[in-house]
Amino acid sequence: MSNLIQLTDKDITPETLKSLGRYDFPDPISIDPEGIGVVALGGDLAPDTLVSAYAQGLFPWFNEDEPIAWWCPEPRCVMVPNQYQASKSLRKQAKRERWQLTLNQAFDDVIHACSLPRSDKLSEGEHTWIHDEMIEAYTELHAQGFAHSIEVWDDKGQLIGGLYGLRLGGIYFGESMFHHASNASKLAFWGLMRLCEQSHIGLVDCQLPNDHLMSLGATTMARVDFLAQLDSLISTHSVKWQNDSHKLVAVALLDASDPWQLKSS
Repeated sequence: MSNLIQLTDKDITPETLKSLGRYDFPDPISIDPEGIGVVALGGDLAPDTLVSAYAQGLFPWFNEDEPIAWWCPEPRCVMVPNQYQASKSLRKQAKRERWQLTLNQAFDDVIHACSLPRSDKLSEGEHTWIHDEMIEAYTELHAQGFAHSIEVWDDKGQLIGGLYGLRLGGIYFGESMFHHASNASKLAFWGLMRLCEQSHIGLVDCQLPNDHLMSLGATTMARVDFLAQLDSLISTHSVKWQNDSHKLVAVALLDASDPWQLKSS
């Protein structure tokens, strides 16, 4: 049984999280001074291992039947939630659609949808790396309260878009997104930005830059600067998301001052 199950919010400190798991991850700057990105190979995807890795700025990215590769790329692609600005066209679409957003209501469906090949690989990237081993690992992290999903539903109640990632304190590590309707993933991303802003999440890690993320307003940060902020971000007190998992948020209200109506505790 993973010892993550016994962790409470007060236990979520950088020191506690980094000490989890059976492996000592190397310092990315020392082991990879040229910034190639891969800093370690092997290990496992146990919940403790994953949380420890993310707390140190690493994430797994590897193909099925290959050794687990742990990455810390240079530069890092990031988004500051309170600096995000939805495009005029996205705002117009949100106002005319009767779509709804939810939090943590269909994590399994979202991660499986993200794992499927897609036709717009140039805009959102190839995601065949989300194979069964990865799905099982992040589903367990979701069950333990660390991984979270945002879902987009159409007016018929069909899941048409979403994203998922991992949250530690005041930082959200984004993993993947998908859409089955035009701009549904962009609306999920906007919903994430508003959720993070309301929850005192200071940074969203987008990992590797690509055209789609940059079009959403993501930027890049030097790896050394990203790593220097991690301890402070992880230690930030922020609102629990599980408390608000049952709520529906109309995409038309994303421009409102308090669309998610979060509880303070």
